[in-house]
Amino acid sequence: KSYALWPADLAESWDAVGTVCGDPDAEVSRVLFAVDPVQEIAEEAVALGAQLLVTHHPLYLRGTTTVAASTFKGRVVHDLIKHDVALHVAHTNADRADPGVSDALAGALDLRVVRPLVPDPADRQGRRG
Repeated sequence: KSYALWPADLAESWDAVGTVCGDPDAEVSRVLFAVDPVQEIAEEAVALGAQLLVTHHPLYLRGTTTVAASTFKGRVVHDLIKHDVALHVAHTNADRADPGVSDALAGALDLRVVRPLVPDPADRQGRRG
């Protein structure tokens, strides 16, 4: 489960993390990771035969009043559900996890000295932002 890697309680209060659509208990053998849950990524997940799409940025941040397929976000949800692809979001909880997104980026850039640019006394781990 993703919460072992990216606990939901690490997410900022304004964030929308977790399962957006799909069965969280379904068996998964293929996962697609992406930054944004846009239509092209949903189509790629379907084409690859993924059962799970994990994105960093949320599809919805504020209250949702429609998931009509005639809307951009509604089309993404409809296409994923139609093809049995679940959508899971790990945003600020993945940023703040240890190791997390920032650690992966630092590793990809081969950074050797990693510390907060502006330390936050309220965040002793230096994982926020």
